[in-house]
Amino acid sequence: MRQATFSIALLLTINSLCIAKTPATLGKLEKLDPAFDAIVDSNAKIEVLASGFTWTEGPVWVADDSGGHLLFSDIPRNSIFRWSEKRGTDLFMSPSGYTGATYYGLEPGSNGLTLDPQGRLTACEHGDRRVSVLTKGGGKRTLVDNYQGKRLNSPNDLVFHSSGSIFFTDPPYGLPDRESDPRRELDFCGVYRLDTDGSLTLVSKELARPNGIGLSPDEKTLYVAQSDPENPIWMAFPVKDDKTLGKGKVLFDGKKYMQEFPGLPDGLAVAKDGTIFGSGPGGIYVISPQGKLLGRLITGGRTSNCTFGPDGKTLYITADSFLCRVKLK
Repeated sequence: MRQATFSIALLLTINSLCIAKTPATLGKLEKLDPAFDAIVDSNAKIEVLASGFTWTEGPVWVADDSGGHLLFSDIPRNSIFRWSEKRGTDLFMSPSGYTGATYYGLEPGSNGLTLDPQGRLTACEHGDRRVSVLTKGGGKRTLVDNYQGKRLNSPNDLVFHSSGSIFFTDPPYGLPDRESDPRRELDFCGVYRLDTDGSLTLVSKELARPNGIGLSPDEKTLYVAQSDPENPIWMAFPVKDDKTLGKGKVLFDGKKYMQEFPGLPDGLAVAKDGTIFGSGPGGIYVISPQGKLLGRLITGGRTSNCTFGPDGKTLYITADSFLCRVKLK
């Protein structure tokens, strides 16, 4: 009965997305360094493309014959939505991250999304506690769901290395009772590397709440955001030739900004020139590879993630109930 009720509620909500009245823009841009001018035009706006969601996450751009589209998760609704300039917003997949028959907390759906080297949708699934790939022939395949025989917490975000390996984070946010959930089998939150032969390597467990993840253009640095209110930081780890990690350093600390806006370091995207666009308190933080804050794209609310469009000149942002974009230089 709960499943049936949820399905009806989901359909009603999807219908409301089509007629939701959205503000044309929100927030503001804040320049903190002259280098920001070369990244974002001073007249750029944070445009709202769609609204009415519960908690948006994991945006990824997908090229297609009709000009391309964006996929993004709505974690509480256990769904993936699709947006395009031509078609607007529609439901792409439901369920997206939990396929069980009982209630599974407030964040059961997919989180981080990306495309594998074959262009297939690869997802971090909270409820099913796995990293999966959507096959072109139909259905999903599990890429990994355990470490040394113990189930993962709830894979959160992921990035592909050019070798085909996947780096991903595994905090407890998808478990119904999070870190204290009795279903939890690992006593740490890890950063992992999944290789093409199926082997899984724990590359770090020093972060209490690893979240967003990305690679520098030369793949010599792995960036990991930590969504820990006691230590809200972006870390930079050197990537060795064997794809293990060296000693990490704090790239940027967002502690003081928590006093200004809600939210924590979350998903991130790395531009072709190495600039990091990281979601944090109240918006997107534009950080140089040297760890200097160049400016912010301020939404004013909790902001979860971002990704680039195909030309690198558009940044799509998932922020609370909104899907937004900003035109870049």
